[in-house]
Amino acid sequence: MSTLEVLALHADDAKRAEAGGADRIQLLGSLEGDGRAPEPKLVDKVRRSTTIQLRPLVRLRDGFRTDGGEVTRLEGLIAAYLDAGADGVVLGFLDGHNLVDEEVMLELLGDGDWPWTFDRAIDYCLDQAKAWPPLMRLPRLDQVLTAGSVRTVEHGLDDLLARARRDPEAARVMMAGGGLQAEHVPWLVRAGVRSFHISEAARPGGSFKAWVDSDLVRMWRDLVDDTIAHERQRQA
Repeated sequence: MSTLEVLALHADDAKRAEAGGADRIQLLGSLEGDGRAPEPKLVDKVRRSTTIQLRPLVRLRDGFRTDGGEVTRLEGLIAAYLDAGADGVVLGFLDGHNLVDEEVMLELLGDGDWPWTFDRAIDYCLDQAKAWPPLMRLPRLDQVLTAGSVRTVEHGLDDLLARARRDPEAARVMMAGGGLQAEHVPWLVRAGVRSFHISEAARPGGSFKAWVDSDLVRMWRDLVDDTIAHERQRQA
């Protein structure tokens, strides 16, 4: 099974992503900083315009740190997203040592039953070897969005491949994204990765001034499906 996720900024982006064969939408309110959380009313609008999975980003400021006062606001935001029809959320917070902030994450995750994505905060951890094990123990985690580096997949590909080959469980949850290029997909699939996230690549000219293009999404859908099918044949 594979997942193709497309970053959307509004309902028209989401509808076009679905028309192109995307499995899931990551919804942002804006691109400011590392991305900002959308308003719940936008989540509701996107939910009413699409049928595929929808996960809004939970972040109110630059960076991957938060504090007690903001955590309460974030908890309210998550509840509002779920009420508006989100299937899960995208979030990720680090502590003062640039490791996964387990205390904050557990508080935000609560005792719900919804799945979630740990976003590219993982790429900013100083010690990846220390960061992954506690992350994998968090409840209901089913995706980790990562470029393998703080820059792009182009720079982090070797690390992504090494981790996926070394740890099948990491490969299972890994969603490669952040400057992902078509030529990266065969290498990642061969290493066991089956989930991919595209943002600029889903837009004409790679520009966020353009809306998501369903034909570009379809090209990626076909690329992922064909590459996985070829890999299965190779292994048979």
